[in-house]
Amino acid sequence: MIPVLQVENVSVIRDSKTILGPLTWQVNENERWVILGPNGAGKSTLFALCSSQIHPTSGSVHILGSRLGAVDVFELRPRIGFMGSTLIEQFPYDEKVLDVVLTAAYAVLGRWQEAYELWDESRAQALLTTLGVRELADRKFFTLSEGEKKRTLIARALMADPEILLLDEPASGLDLGGREDLLKRFDLLALDPHSPATLIITHHIEEIPAGSTHALLLKGGSAIASGQIAEVITSENLSKAYEMPISVSVINNRYSANAVS
Repeated sequence: MIPVLQVENVSVIRDSKTILGPLTWQVNENERWVILGPNGAGKSTLFALCSSQIHPTSGSVHILGSRLGAVDVFELRPRIGFMGSTLIEQFPYDEKVLDVVLTAAYAVLGRWQEAYELWDESRAQALLTTLGVRELADRKFFTLSEGEKKRTLIARALMADPEILLLDEPASGLDLGGREDLLKRFDLLALDPHSPATLIITHHIEEIPAGSTHALLLKGGSAIASGQIAEVITSENLSKAYEMPISVSVINNRYSANAVS
């Protein structure tokens, strides 16, 4: 089986400083990964590589069997579902919520003269329903709350039936109720055998969906631990990553952490 994502001895260097790597890591089908680490650990840089937005300085990245640098990224990107805060400001000001989701079928930002079939509109509506924001379909995207925007963008990321789904801090900025509702919806997606392999960046282990199977813990651009989530999200590993004593607890497959005095 070819890995969905394969990172081999990769480094990213900017202004003579290594901000990621060397890193070797892979993601397989049906795996649900969470990526954690302190600020500056290299999480966003790794996501930029995984979404084909940047290329490594050295090493190789294979996404869905194609090597970055040897593939047309504009053909590759529609196969990657991506949700990140950088997308929010890129839509036309008057774009409707339904069209934010619908235009992902053509991997464009802003509806223009594309022709959509009834199936496309039905799928967009169904995804908005899955994420709990169907009633907002005719609202302008920029009038939504932070949480509503994120739900809309997750629906957009799923629109083209991607083979890999990348979510950058999907629960940040949400209140407690919004976070818990969103995580329950992630759990339902994780149970769907047709759901793509998933990578989620988060700063808080309380935001890790219960259905997560694997974790990658980064610090200073390098991996402290990688593998089955129960073996990675431990008191010892988090204490090392954040350079302070941390106690990790798990209840019903949900994680929490506290500093130890």
